[in-house]
Amino acid sequence: MSFLFNSSLYTILPLFLSLVFLLKWLSNPKTRRNSPPSPSKLPIIGNLHQLGLLPHRSLQTLAQKYGPLMLLHLGSKPALIVSSADAARGIMKTHDLNFSTRPKSSIPSRITYDKDIAFVPYGEYWRHARSIGVLHLLSNRRVQSFHGVREEETALMLEKIKQSCCSSPSSPLNLTEMLISMTNDVMCRVALGKKYSGGEGGRRVKKLFGELMEVLGVFNVGDYIPWLMWLNRVNGLNAKVDKVAKELEIFLESVLEEQVDRQKKENGGGGSDEHGKGHEYFLDILLGIQRENNTTATPLHRESIKAITLDMFAGGIETTYVSLEWEMTELLRHSKVMKKLQNEVRGIARGKEDITEDDVEKMQYLKAVIKESLGLHPPVPLLVPREAIQDVKVMGYDIAAGTQVFINAWAIARDPSLWEDAEEFRPERFLNTSIDYKGQDFQFTPFGAGRRSCPGIQFAMTLNKLALAKLVHKFNFVLPNGAKGQDMDLTEAPGITNCKKYPLLVVATPYSC
Repeated sequence: MSFLFNSSLYTILPLFLSLVFLLKWLSNPKTRRNSPPSPSKLPIIGNLHQLGLLPHRSLQTLAQKYGPLMLLHLGSKPALIVSSADAARGIMKTHDLNFSTRPKSSIPSRITYDKDIAFVPYGEYWRHARSIGVLHLLSNRRVQSFHGVREEETALMLEKIKQSCCSSPSSPLNLTEMLISMTNDVMCRVALGKKYSGGEGGRRVKKLFGELMEVLGVFNVGDYIPWLMWLNRVNGLNAKVDKVAKELEIFLESVLEEQVDRQKKENGGGGSDEHGKGHEYFLDILLGIQRENNTTATPLHRESIKAITLDMFAGGIETTYVSLEWEMTELLRHSKVMKKLQNEVRGIARGKEDITEDDVEKMQYLKAVIKESLGLHPPVPLLVPREAIQDVKVMGYDIAAGTQVFINAWAIARDPSLWEDAEEFRPERFLNTSIDYKGQDFQFTPFGAGRRSCPGIQFAMTLNKLALAKLVHKFNFVLPNGAKGQDMDLTEAPGITNCKKYPLLVVATPYSC
């Protein structure tokens, strides 16, 4: 009897303990989490090896297998990859507040003092800085106040192209270089009050901002596998970031001191750029705000002024010239679209020497061409990452606090379930439709949406439309050496922005009205 009792006990006890463990396991919320589909991962690096040099393309391929919400593990960090309009709506609208912060990123932090708008976490400082950007620097009134700068600098670009045509009619022109120079000069005048494009000093400034965008586009393995942070000392990344940060600090300090001295001489009067036309530019405005609110709960410190100026300057140059470069590339690949656009622009501008921004607003096909290009080639194909502030459920999946979120705007704009002939360049799809890039249509968000959308959309696109209209108005373009549009190399360069790997070379011929 005793033997039977002990035997039963030894049989029942493990079953009882297993049942208790099972019930406890089932009652733990973490074990019941319904996570999004995820590809298998490797030890330590997780899914890092699957990103590739062009992550927007690699992630599109993975999403076709695992779905529009996909969970990756980038080293020690969980990352949610968003590849559909519905999923993007869930992140940037339904749960926008919960996904309004940014993950900590060491390279931007070292360059922007953690005081910019684009990369800082969500909170009181970010709200204050963004309100300054939206209300004081990038409002509709402020954007319109710089129309003279835009018109002058685009006209100067056209004159450079014309001079190149006259001196070497059949020689290739580096149009990419022209577009970079024009956007750089516009942003220098708007943000800093003067151009930095001439002489050795201009070359240094241009090189410096090129290096800035390069380091911002570097994938920093230390952010995802912290114990490998030491690699940045070996591969030279730390030294390069320190060099860029130091040179930017010196440059911005010198510009800031120059402006402070000028304001003192003018008794605090409004700024004027190097052409003598009185209007306030970004640094001048920020210094005025600093004087007015330096006793408030969130004063605007010197580091904030430099960081916000840097945000506006770097962001404005990169997104604008990249967009223009792809627009001209697609027009050269599609001669019928180019001809149709030129007919519209030249028809509206008939009898006028120069196109104005008022003329541009009448050009519906021009706007359609720009939208189509932004869809196929968004300037930032993977929108700047967000991070979940707390646990949340999206499309039925449980997303844990601290999960990084990457929205693949490039893949969404090429989704065949949303767009007919999704990979084809067809501007007509944007005629007679209300779909726009301002963040209300989640199948088309090249500048993001919600609280963390790009605040400089209007500024960038106003310059974009004017520059493109003027280019196709004044010149006919062909490829060098009789090359055909379909032969163009569309290879993309790695980095935070979607640049072409090789510059756009063209042969331009002045058009006689």
